[in-house]
Amino acid sequence: MTAVSGVLLFPGAGSGSDHPSLIAIEEKLSPLPVRRNDFEYRIEGRKAPDRPRKLISRVRECADAFATDLGASTSQLILGGRSMGGRMCSMVAAGVPDTDGLDAMPVAGVILISYPLHPPAKPESLRVEHFERLNVPCLFIQGTKDEFGSPEELQEWTAKIPGEVTHHFVQHAHHEMKKKEGEIAEVIQDWLGRLIGSV
Repeated sequence: MTAVSGVLLFPGAGSGSDHPSLIAIEEKLSPLPVRRNDFEYRIEGRKAPDRPRKLISRVRECADAFATDLGASTSQLILGGRSMGGRMCSMVAAGVPDTDGLDAMPVAGVILISYPLHPPAKPESLRVEHFERLNVPCLFIQGTKDEFGSPEELQEWTAKIPGEVTHHFVQHAHHEMKKKEGEIAEVIQDWLGRLIGSV
């Protein structure tokens, strides 16, 4: 049984912490503490995301603060989010020694909703360089029509992750997975229930 004290969530590049799917997750997991955070560029009113180094720094800062507020350690947190937000959380969990010399942050697991495996129509531009360092349980929730990565592509590349990987494919859904908030939240609740015993 894994000890989980809270879930920390981040949005994708074009949305904020008020995204319906993140709110649905928070409501579904109650009373487990869930904190939804924005990246700094969003708070400052800018549309273009910062470079990964700054986004990663923000995730680490928010995780440390959330753990402190809960009287826990980051190893008791689940990190995750939509698209870019989930990717940054996975990079924090894997560590980024190739760019910043940062070790992996100890976490209980990672939730990746609509993982941006590659830009649309550019399957050669993969974002998987850190997968071989992901040593924690990972939940990938992906639409079967996601332009950023098909189910087949995702399964191929996540096979490189040493941690336990769970896939859930939302039928006929594109990257935004509109009106799929309920399904997403339920899948996360079930996954967490298996991870920690009960939610």
